[in-house]
Amino acid sequence: MGTGAGELTSLIGRRAETARITGLLSGARLVTLTGVGGVGKTRLALRVASDMAGSFPDGVHVAELADLRDPELLATSVLGALDVARPGRPGADATAALVARLGERRVLLVLDNCEHLVDACARLADTLLRGAPGLRVLATSRQPLGIAGEQVFPVEPLPVPGTGDVVGAGRRVRALSGNPAVALFAERAAAVLPGFTVTESGTVVAVAELVRRLDGLPFAIELAAARVRSLTPREILERLTDRFALLTGGSRVAADRQRTLRALIDWSHELCTERERLLWARASVFRGGFDLDGLERVCADAELPAAALLDALDALVARSIVNCRQESGRSIYHMLETVREYGHERLVASGSLDVLRTRHRDHYAELTARAGQEWFGARQVDWFTRLRLDHPNLRAALEFCLEQPGQARAGLALAVSPRHYWLTAGLLSEGRRWLSLLLAADRARGGPDTDVRVRALVTDTYLGILQGAPDAEVRGALAACEEAARVGGHRRESAWVWHHHGILAVWREDFADATGLFSRACAEFRVQGCPDAAFECRVKFAIAHAYGGDVVKAAEACGEVEDAARARGESWLHGMALLARALLARRADAPGDAIGHARAAIGLLRPFEDWWDVAMCVEVIAWSTRDAPRRAARLLGVLHMLWEALGGRLGSAPFMREQHLRFEAGVRDALSGAVFEREFRRGARATVDEAMAYVLDDPAGTPGLTRRESQVAELVAAGLTNKDIAARLTIAQRTAENHVERILGKLGLTSRTQLAVWTYEQREVPAGN
Repeated sequence: MGTGAGELTSLIGRRAETARITGLLSGARLVTLTGVGGVGKTRLALRVASDMAGSFPDGVHVAELADLRDPELLATSVLGALDVARPGRPGADATAALVARLGERRVLLVLDNCEHLVDACARLADTLLRGAPGLRVLATSRQPLGIAGEQVFPVEPLPVPGTGDVVGAGRRVRALSGNPAVALFAERAAAVLPGFTVTESGTVVAVAELVRRLDGLPFAIELAAARVRSLTPREILERLTDRFALLTGGSRVAADRQRTLRALIDWSHELCTERERLLWARASVFRGGFDLDGLERVCADAELPAAALLDALDALVARSIVNCRQESGRSIYHMLETVREYGHERLVASGSLDVLRTRHRDHYAELTARAGQEWFGARQVDWFTRLRLDHPNLRAALEFCLEQPGQARAGLALAVSPRHYWLTAGLLSEGRRWLSLLLAADRARGGPDTDVRVRALVTDTYLGILQGAPDAEVRGALAACEEAARVGGHRRESAWVWHHHGILAVWREDFADATGLFSRACAEFRVQGCPDAAFECRVKFAIAHAYGGDVVKAAEACGEVEDAARARGESWLHGMALLARALLARRADAPGDAIGHARAAIGLLRPFEDWWDVAMCVEVIAWSTRDAPRRAARLLGVLHMLWEALGGRLGSAPFMREQHLRFEAGVRDALSGAVFEREFRRGARATVDEAMAYVLDDPAGTPGLTRRESQVAELVAAGLTNKDIAARLTIAQRTAENHVERILGKLGLTSRTQLAVWTYEQREVPAGN
């Protein structure tokens, strides 16, 4: 593990707390760090988790909840933080998948920022702790979770110099410089003003008094330290003293430290120009990160022209109100949650909230529409990556459509473009949840079925099919979709219904019926001018024939899809065509070719996190290792992990189920029970990165490291931060931090600098050594 969001510096003054919390976690299974906003709960939790990583052989995982608003998505989000594929089923089923995933594993789970979801977090933590005896939970919240067995650890502000210590501090510069709050101010100030020190008596006196007046709150100290760009510590102190005099008119029921923190943010707000304040408020409509294009489209207007917006943004970055990172030639911006919430309050007070939320929704509707239009082409992976990074903003836009009367139809359009986003992102459960809620809201308005409503019905039904919904439910839904499409003359959606019936025919191994349905749908899509949909039906036609039909027709269809994909630079359907090639090689009893095609398919499908189709590739690879039963047993464990994460109802693709069971029985017969279970567990307990490295027969891209860890090490050596690494690899920042910490632990290193040197040294080792 590494440091948390925005933490590129050391944790100062928390050694005693770290030791005490570590001791508590050794005896208690749930420890909650409580305290006011800005006191440093998250950073302290991450340090403890990092220090205890060696005590949890099955991993330390961090679920960052600040951007999550819907408690129904809590279990899904936490499962996504476990470095496995996301669940395919909603609500309680996602919770069950979490319990199944954790099982007997020894894991430390950090639930960060629980306060706005405290009831849901309490229920989830209680369920997980009861169902997973090896689990420990470390939570951060402004209030306890309030469940049995919880140990609450109040996080206090940093120690500050006493009043007597400040007087005459010139004679005790060294002692005061060692005070944690003073040291924090000095480090953060030096980061924005190189060369800044507190070695002079006048400076240390001002800083000591300043941090004392700020009550040692780390966040408040950091905000104040950012002001040394333009003010001396004495000037900051004088200004702060003036501002605090106004606090007596504030809420008398708020804690002093909360009032102090708000006063400091108020003061930071007043330091801004009117346009900077306006941009601060308007930018709070974004969740997670945002780019300049989004900012201009959502926040610029006659009151804040685009030309002025850039200057205002630059000033907010300089004032540390907005943070910025560079990624692939683009600047990505974000605000700390406390700062964003403050801006949100200002936006509400201005009466402009609904206007800005509408602009925000429209921007992401346009973005997803463009992604849908360009999905079948060379930018496919780029669009997927962008949508995944913008997922918190997509959620916010969908929430707006649900909350505002008459906006459900706009929400449906947003939720179905591009059509395959929920599938490729491994978010079947969340996709169905949004679609069901929006469809219900749209139906309540009455009126005929529009194209977008029928499209949403058909998409929701397909996601249900992939989740393994009961047969009667699926057939009833398909019948309703078919009738709605027929009555409304929605011919594209009629073609998708035929495609979905073709999928069900493959699942019941009626390959003749399936190929006929795919051909019928393909022909209609071509008439409608939908080449991507036509080629998707063509590749499904190839898979059906490759598994149980005409191998010549399968090969012909594969070639057709591969040629189209290469011509357009497309990846996903190309990967599916390679899966069909792997199935053909299996039928021809060419295990080497089958493995080669399946691995190549995984290489194309994995960037989309399309674990459904990756699992089918792993299935073919496993079947092709019948002469290596130990390896086959571990691959079966990997398959169990993937299908468990996808929801647990399906242990394999339905049309592969019988052969899967026969193959597993053969592997069990070839090994002793103990050996099979050991290898199976190794596969089932692997992270996705570890599992894929094993599947691809690449256990160490760099000596001692997995393939993904080698990638992370190279990015660290290139100077990228954890945020940059997360964005580059399309993973959560916490996952990137976990990778860095595991790498350091494996190699016996203690810093990123040492890791960079080690990585460069590895490049010097001759091949074969």
